[in-house]
Amino acid sequence: MTKSIFKEGQPQDIVQVLADKDRRVRLQTKLLQAASSETLLDVKLNIPGPIKNNQYLRKLFMAGVKDLERILTNNHLQWSLETSWDRPTGCENFYLSNNEAFKVKQAAIYFEDQTELGRLFDADVLTSASKAALSRTEMGLKARSCFLCQRPAKECARSRRHSVNQLQAYLSQVYENNLT
Repeated sequence: MTKSIFKEGQPQDIVQVLADKDRRVRLQTKLLQAASSETLLDVKLNIPGPIKNNQYLRKLFMAGVKDLERILTNNHLQWSLETSWDRPTGCENFYLSNNEAFKVKQAAIYFEDQTELGRLFDADVLTSASKAALSRTEMGLKARSCFLCQRPAKECARSRRHSVNQLQAYLSQVYENNLT
């Protein structure tokens, strides 16, 4: 049986998660104002439940980021890490690229869909001209699928089709497969 990676960490509530979301939006706005011609790539883990960060989740994040950076480089995309967060609400990296948003999003989608670690990440691509992150559907692609059942992920999240324990067990298994 796989050991849970969620036995330690500081539980976060919705107020803390929403406050961090506000900080994220402010930082995204600041970065895009300072580099208005560049594309912003914001990556974070999708973590179910109240534990959003601990030593295991940091290792998952770092291993996934390494995969992402390799994919960006292999796709001949220019990028620089502008800043990173390691907060109780999770780890997050903010990259700037002088490549067009569509190309950055293509690489991000490849990362999210084609690597086991990438499935755990949310990679948002923004520009100063856009009001929201570039979506898969804007690119003519299907919405992201659920970790567990392959239905649209947002549908499963909204309906709470899977328990937090089921989702955490999946993440714990990915950790075991990749980092032990």
